[in-house]
Amino acid sequence: MRSALLTRRDRLRAVAYRVLGSHADAEDVVQEAWLRLSHQDTGTIDNLGGWLTTVVGRISLDVLRSGRTRPEVALDDQLPEFTVTLDDTPAPEDLVALGDSVGLALLTVLDSLRPDERPAFVLHDVFVVQHGEIGTILGMSADATKMLTSRARRKVQAAQQPASAGRQQREVVQAFLAAARDGQFEQLLQVLHPEVKFTVHTPDGRFVTLGATEVATRARVAGSAARGHAATVNGRPGVISWSEDGTPLSLLAFIVADGRITEITAVIDTARLAFMDLPDPV
Repeated sequence: MRSALLTRRDRLRAVAYRVLGSHADAEDVVQEAWLRLSHQDTGTIDNLGGWLTTVVGRISLDVLRSGRTRPEVALDDQLPEFTVTLDDTPAPEDLVALGDSVGLALLTVLDSLRPDERPAFVLHDVFVVQHGEIGTILGMSADATKMLTSRARRKVQAAQQPASAGRQQREVVQAFLAAARDGQFEQLLQVLHPEVKFTVHTPDGRFVTLGATEVATRARVAGSAARGHAATVNGRPGVISWSEDGTPLSLLAFIVADGRITEITAVIDTARLAFMDLPDPV
């Protein structure tokens, strides 16, 4: 029984995470599913994978409806949750059914989806669960579930950016990184929004710099951290680097709007990076 759940743990955690938008809450949900399975007569379960997915879906829905999400921590201690994929490697298995970026786009529109829309969309469009099974979780008919999923899908699609926008954003980021490495101050100002925010998570704490002039002055931090591999971080341009032994050294994430960088997040705290779910070096 334990091994059966372990073999499905990644998929279950992915379901819960994409419904709840929190790694910590997803872990709690999977642990609860584990406990429920331990009290269940497995001989009565015809489809263990389907049973586990249903349980995780129901628990996640209960969390959404009750508002029992993990509270925010103090800003000085807060580190964003990142979903990172390398730009020239296949997407993780749990994202394949959704395409190149829809799964990550979902993380940015969670607040626009109703509690019942989130599991309906995630289970059907990401994990290819049938509407009838989802209806059992939500307590509604298959037809009603289908309509619910369609409504959620329209919201997610409306939040997506065209592929050309993603390429343009990557070009802006590459221009910033090149200017940062070469110390080209004027070029940095050209790609930075006047009110850009630069957040750096270091072993000594979290430091925030505001404004294009100040960020351009301190851009050497990003420039030195950017000698790595292009990545997609929560659906947006990023860079990850590793040491020679494969230990993560840095992670950069960018937000670009109207051709300029509006926000940069840099994580150069190797202790924190070690606990993040990051891809292996290439």
